[in-house]
Amino acid sequence: MSDPEVTPGNGRNETVEQQMDRNWMELIQELRVLQTGVQILAGFLLTLPFQSRFEDLDAFQVGLYLTNVVLAALTTALILLPVSVHRRLFRQRLKSTLVSSADSITKVALGGVALLSVGTSALVFDVTAGRNAGLTAGGLLLAVLLILLVIVPIQLNKRARRG
Repeated sequence: MSDPEVTPGNGRNETVEQQMDRNWMELIQELRVLQTGVQILAGFLLTLPFQSRFEDLDAFQVGLYLTNVVLAALTTALILLPVSVHRRLFRQRLKSTLVSSADSITKVALGGVALLSVGTSALVFDVTAGRNAGLTAGGLLLAVLLILLVIVPIQLNKRARRG
């Protein structure tokens, strides 16, 4: 006879609560990695206005720079959001809601990191090698990140479901 508290078919002998705790900890670890990357990019961006060459940026480059700063701030907020939600839901027996919402938030944050990486790379290439190089680098990086962050996980999911 099976235990109703144990999640069936997941290959682990853990209760639903244990599974939610494990899933939450895994999400927190992923968010820590994301946070470090965003902090590095944001720190880089925040130092740029204090460089002497910053005054030489044209309107497009300034716009791209400011867009990247906003993306960095919003992505940071997204990465912090699950922690805020956790504080609000703490001890309310809503771990499943917390894990589900944090999963969705983390996916959006990954998109923010991808866009921030594309924007920052495009800006650096634009400033150092010209507009065409910046647009090309941004476009290529966007395509690569779409493949790596969207297509590859979808394909792996399909393969896992078939196997």
